[in-house]
Amino acid sequence: MNVLAFSLFLAIVALTLIITYYASKRTKTTSDFYTADGSLTGWQNGLAIAGDYMSAASFLGIAGMIALSGFDGFFYSIGFLVAYLVVLYIVAEPLRNLGKYTMADMIAARFNEKKVRGVAALNTITISIFYMIAQLVGAGGLIKLLLGIDYVYSVLIVGVLMTIYVVFGGMTATSWVQITKAVLLMIGTFIISIIVFSKFDFSIAKMFSEMKSATPLGESFLHPGNKFTNPLDMISLNLALVLGTAGLPHILIRFFTVKDAITARKSVVYATWIIGIFYIMTIFLGFGAAAFVGFDNITAADAAGNMAAPLLAQVLGGDFLFAFVSAVAFATILAVVAGLVLSAASAFAHDFYSHIVRKGKATEGEQIVAARWASIGVAVLSIILALFAQKLNVAFLVALAFAVAASANLPIILFTVFWKRFNTTGAVTGMLVGLISSLVLVIAGPNVWSPEVGGAILVGDPLFSLANPGIVSIPLGFLGAYLGTIFSSKKADQKKFDEILIKANTGMKN
Repeated sequence: MNVLAFSLFLAIVALTLIITYYASKRTKTTSDFYTADGSLTGWQNGLAIAGDYMSAASFLGIAGMIALSGFDGFFYSIGFLVAYLVVLYIVAEPLRNLGKYTMADMIAARFNEKKVRGVAALNTITISIFYMIAQLVGAGGLIKLLLGIDYVYSVLIVGVLMTIYVVFGGMTATSWVQITKAVLLMIGTFIISIIVFSKFDFSIAKMFSEMKSATPLGESFLHPGNKFTNPLDMISLNLALVLGTAGLPHILIRFFTVKDAITARKSVVYATWIIGIFYIMTIFLGFGAAAFVGFDNITAADAAGNMAAPLLAQVLGGDFLFAFVSAVAFATILAVVAGLVLSAASAFAHDFYSHIVRKGKATEGEQIVAARWASIGVAVLSIILALFAQKLNVAFLVALAFAVAASANLPIILFTVFWKRFNTTGAVTGMLVGLISSLVLVIAGPNVWSPEVGGAILVGDPLFSLANPGIVSIPLGFLGAYLGTIFSSKKADQKKFDEILIKANTGMKN
């Protein structure tokens, strides 16, 4: 066990628990629990969004993907960053103006029916669990590498901590844990990037030139096609990444933590700058790991390459930098899983329990209790599923969550605000078609099935050839919403649409 690393781990945990303790004193109402009572400023929420978004997939997964696959790994960085343009220009303001606590609030502002809320809550919980599995896999591998603790116990440790943050501190604790983590992650990544760049004499040309012979891939390391041999797979991945962010529940609920739509837009601008700088630095993480750690050492520590960044830190800065970067990666995972648990718990307590089971008559105290129990339930389910996904790359796992979000949520968000004829049937069919198609294609695809033993979860020929289902499931989500509307006997409420259009764009009621 690395004593220094263990000490930094304990320091991170202690800091986050202190934040949770003080946040718990301020968490008294449902608004406090779900949205920190809209008290965050633009820059604070921007940092929190960045902290929520720069996940284990970003830090651990992308570094490993670039180190092992070269240019193909950088597709993840490009997709994650470009996605924020969709959020900034299409989603942020309408969502903040129409919603209160969850994405379902936005849809219910136009279609005030229980089944719309129920399906939206189901989508939120499914996507959150998918995303959370990736974080827990990263956490398990990280703690096992650093402290020698078995993968199962590592996942349990993170699961318990993330549940404590949400159950006791709500959105206030979650936000400040994410802000703290974003600052630490940027510092750690910047330090590694500068050291790597210095190894190439601060010359971009020299870095790219030397990378041609630094890995077993040779010159092809700098060209696409190493991982995504099928062009459709690459297009499908990027579609999911670019469009998926605008449908991720744990990102969408962050727009309710500020006072108005203008502040929500400002927070996205801050987040985009922070995230953009970070993803540029992933080039140095990936190149550095490939050149100075080596393909064999990376895969020996973790077959999927998830430990490339901590191993690079150890090679460049010894035990201290290794311990610091590993502790930061741990903080990254804690912050993101807390946000995921909160989004899923909010969907269950606010949308399902309060509006469907209790028909809007649940007291604030009952909602908070329901949300806390939901947090525990979501955490337990995610932990169980993560135990079966140990060998999968975390960047890849997150990309699947993006595909589900883009297929099930984005069509409904866009049609709710911009299509006059859209109705309740279209909303429900769109969400269900997007959700079911993406999940079925993932289950039938090469991530679950492989002809070789150990190549995937199950042995057998995949029925669907693409690793990411986005190129099929996203159009199906839009098509389901369109056909459900066209063939429905229900007519859209024109007056309600006019009211929604004005409120979505101005924040004012008609």
